[in-house]
Amino acid sequence: MFSITVRDHIMIAHSFQGDVFGPAQRLHGATFLVDATFRRDELDDDNIVVDMGLAATELRSVTGELNYRNLDDQEEFKGVNTSTEFLAALIADRLADRIHQGALGESARGISRIAVTLHESHIAWASFERSL
Repeated sequence: MFSITVRDHIMIAHSFQGDVFGPAQRLHGATFLVDATFRRDELDDDNIVVDMGLAATELRSVTGELNYRNLDDQEEFKGVNTSTEFLAALIADRLADRIHQGALGESARGISRIAVTLHESHIAWASFERSL
């Protein structure tokens, strides 16, 4: 299996519902390093997994929809606990949609999996991996 990873970051504000979240039930900020890994069994005709520049551009576009936002104020997240795990899945799904739309080039259709990891700190992170 071959893979490439591109990185971006986001800064968001949000709060959580539920006693399990303790003080994070109050509005707070989070800064995440975002790694998106694209995997495929065989390299394309150019001997790459995907164009890294296109992958970075599309990741930045997806993260730009979240960056500097209070997620509690976004209609699509009303009543949703926008946990690190949830956000990793959301970003992976949006990247998958962009692959299906051809935004990463025609050869990107050979990508079999995407994994997104959000690093909350140097000691804690969460990931989501999905098939295409």
